[in-house]
Amino acid sequence: MKERIVVTGLGVVSPFGDGVDPFWEALKAGKNGVGKVTLFDASELNCQVAAECKDFDPTKYMDAKEAKRSDRYTQFAVAAAKMAMNDAGLVVGENLEAERFGVLIGSGVGGMDTIEKQSRAFIERGPRRVSPFMIPNLLANMSSGVVAIGLGAKGVNFSVVSACATGTHAIGEALLHLQLGREDVILAGGSEAAITSLSFAGFCAMKAMATNFNDEPHRASRPFDADRCGFVMGEGAGILVLERYDHAVARGAKIYCEVAGYGATCDAYHITSPDVEGRGLSLCLQRTLSDAGVSVDDVDYINAHGTSTPYNDKFETAAIRKVFGSSANKLMVSSTKSMTGHMLGAAGAIEAAVCAKTIQDGVIAPTINYENPDSDCDLDYVPNVAREVDVKVAVSTNLGFGGHNGALVFKKM
Repeated sequence: MKERIVVTGLGVVSPFGDGVDPFWEALKAGKNGVGKVTLFDASELNCQVAAECKDFDPTKYMDAKEAKRSDRYTQFAVAAAKMAMNDAGLVVGENLEAERFGVLIGSGVGGMDTIEKQSRAFIERGPRRVSPFMIPNLLANMSSGVVAIGLGAKGVNFSVVSACATGTHAIGEALLHLQLGREDVILAGGSEAAITSLSFAGFCAMKAMATNFNDEPHRASRPFDADRCGFVMGEGAGILVLERYDHAVARGAKIYCEVAGYGATCDAYHITSPDVEGRGLSLCLQRTLSDAGVSVDDVDYINAHGTSTPYNDKFETAAIRKVFGSSANKLMVSSTKSMTGHMLGAAGAIEAAVCAKTIQDGVIAPTINYENPDSDCDLDYVPNVAREVDVKVAVSTNLGFGGHNGALVFKKM
């Protein structure tokens, strides 16, 4: 019998501020975190909107010298990890053994800001002006390492990199390691800070980003709506404390929910487009539900990948219908990317935190900007207004370039 694994802490850095409480209150209220880009001059780009963490101060979580030497995505990860540990009431050496404490934090892009700044330094000022911290800062595994060093976590430690499925896969892999019984606690999630000029230019060149709402940023991210025209980039971090149930009970921990199932597949179809028949995601969902021991009729809510791109939303809807059949008609589905933007490698982790809060509070955050229904997207997307519902089983789905699919099942205790 598999060991039960539960969520006992949440840490969030988002466009709504630091901490899970302001984040969750904003989502329930249907607030919008999208605005004009301020982190760089986007005037020459087709997309000029993003969901930025404008008031983030890394020196609240790390000393000024360390913050200066760390990429923004690592700063986000450290902040979210410390918030999650505080939320869980865990302290190494007191109620947690360092050797049984792991960290699995991923990033889809890694230190993009570092790459751009150091490239400019190299081109404009020569090779001697490249920072000795460039290589550590650009690595996508560095946030996991820095968090472990800061908190004294000596157990399993690595990073998952699977584009926009990264956060989901990191949590899923943490679940598997905890079920092996080698760790008591793992900090798991994702962090991303890719709102940079080069990153934007690349996504714009792919024609993946929203370009029709530069003068109305608040309307730009509109998953499942007929007028959707591309995703809106967000940034931030989501870190969950995953803990063995017996360990959590023994120390009297607060428990949000159980992480009951995990699945991962590949479309093996195209480097950027999802399978038009949704076969990869369908298989992923089937495996995840089977792993959790739940049926399609047990699921109350899906926090969808819902990127606001024409293809993703259409094919994701098709995959859900394929797996759930007639039960899809009673499902509630929402995309919180309508409010947070798409945080790339952090998306799955942020949305896992949403599922945990949904189960705890009995409230489903809405899909905002849902104005014009699309015949290809015909599920209940909880449009525009939050809904009070007793959610016993929630599912989170995420897809990544390369054909990666990941899903998680969360259950009420």
